[in-house]
Amino acid sequence: MSSLHPGLILLLVGVIAAIVPKSVRKYVLVVGPALALAAVFTLDQGDLWVVPFINDIELHLLVVDKLSWIFVAIFTLLAFMGGIYAMHNDSWAEALASMAYAGSTVSMVLAGDWVTLLFFWELMAITSLYLIWANHTAKSRRAGFRYIMVHFFGGNMLLFGVVLKVTGGDFMVSNLTSNHDLAFWLILIAVCINSVVPPLHAWVADAYPESTITGGVFMSSLTTKAGIYVMIRLFAGTDWLIWVGVIMALYGAIFAIIENDMRRLLSYHIVSQLGFMVAGVGLGTGMALDGATAHAVTNVLQKSMLFMCAGAVMYATGRRKLNELGGLAKQMPLLCVFFLIAAFSISGVPLFDGFVAKSITISAAAEAGNGTMELLLSLASIGTFLSITLKMTYFMFFAPPQPGLEIKQPVPKNMMVAMGIAAFMNIIFGLVPSLLHNALPYPIEYHAYTVDHLTQYVEVLVASMIPFLVYLAHMMPHSKLALDFDWFYRKPLVTCVSWISSLCCAIRDGLGTMIRGMVDGLKPFMDNPIAFMGRTWNGTIPKQYDADQYRPEIGEVMLVDLLILAVALAIFWVLL
Repeated sequence: MSSLHPGLILLLVGVIAAIVPKSVRKYVLVVGPALALAAVFTLDQGDLWVVPFINDIELHLLVVDKLSWIFVAIFTLLAFMGGIYAMHNDSWAEALASMAYAGSTVSMVLAGDWVTLLFFWELMAITSLYLIWANHTAKSRRAGFRYIMVHFFGGNMLLFGVVLKVTGGDFMVSNLTSNHDLAFWLILIAVCINSVVPPLHAWVADAYPESTITGGVFMSSLTTKAGIYVMIRLFAGTDWLIWVGVIMALYGAIFAIIENDMRRLLSYHIVSQLGFMVAGVGLGTGMALDGATAHAVTNVLQKSMLFMCAGAVMYATGRRKLNELGGLAKQMPLLCVFFLIAAFSISGVPLFDGFVAKSITISAAAEAGNGTMELLLSLASIGTFLSITLKMTYFMFFAPPQPGLEIKQPVPKNMMVAMGIAAFMNIIFGLVPSLLHNALPYPIEYHAYTVDHLTQYVEVLVASMIPFLVYLAHMMPHSKLALDFDWFYRKPLVTCVSWISSLCCAIRDGLGTMIRGMVDGLKPFMDNPIAFMGRTWNGTIPKQYDADQYRPEIGEVMLVDLLILAVALAIFWVLL
């Protein structure tokens, strides 16, 4: 067995893809992630890479256990599928950013110490930013700035928490629930941002829809699922996270139901699906953590495939809003099949992976005697079926086509191949649940295909279809922007920042005017600085200032320096 680092392989792939010609790049994007995926299946468990750092601190770059392995495996598989999906792309910078993004995510998962985790956590934010800006639109530029500001805030919280842990002599990443100190809360805030916990979630529906078509495939699965991995690792058993997760599951489903933009709808649905995982983390039992892990793994396949399908529609038609589409089942039948597979999977339809993964968490709630959690998560499942399987499928593929809708360019074969791989994985995990269950971190005795589970799903199906069919005429998506908590940084926060900026400018102008007045008022006394300060070296006092010997600025410069010194001393005295 080897100990090759799959994350560093992906980072190297990104660099190579950036410097080779396009004719070679498309093969690098496939072969490179394939080699990284092969490296994953040769990893031994244990602390494999230990590198000396500073002050007796060691960097643990490659720590493998069952939890880290399954996340690394699915992230590397995503990089492989994403590389195939992006083969037609001309942008070397986008290839670099996407592979570096995947590589930094994998490297973060494999980090065993706080310093390494922090470094790759920040690299995730930086590399993913370009996938938004690479869209080269005014909306993507603004969304990118908002995205990076949110993640810089989260990164700073993580930094402060890590500093507290390291200075306290705690260098290794481990569960934090035993001590709710300041470091616990700082790191939790950072993790909640990446895990889109409300009200820290609005960035996902704001930024993801503005990313590039290929970039959206990577972004839909990496940052948020990496946040779930860290949450499982650090905060398992934090019981109040149960209700945070339940709220997320319902909240995201509601916004997904009312959304019109395909990728905003899918982004809100990320919030809902992560709610199941967060609730499982909060419950903290072995079965619940297996449920959160299984749901995260399968959701990478489901969500990336849904973004692939949405991206293919955007590529072919140039449209991304549901009320501008319709009738695509006849024009793009294979894409319709792929979308239905992804929709059935994420909705938990039997014979697909979502059925064998999502139900673990709900069953864990029932096993723990938490009937409320079980009921509300089942209700959120109705929202999933209603928003994805029914609403998106109908208005994209089966509703009457909207005027002017046409296929402007065919979908590249490489995009269809990537969707085919994702579809196969969604089906195989559903048909052979043991492939997934055997890779989970905790031993599990769970059988998805029971009468009880199947009956439960039928109830969800009926509860979703009846209101959809009855209110179909009222289900037409609207064209207005649905503002969430992002309203605060779109509206009042912008106004607040503008006021603060104006106040700072006014203070600056006032201080400048005051200092300039002081300088101008005292300048006559400095016309002859030599006479003002005393006699010259030979004992005489010049009667007139010699502009050739002494530059006219010297008096002003001396006065300004004295003023700055006085202000600095005053500030220092106040701070003391």
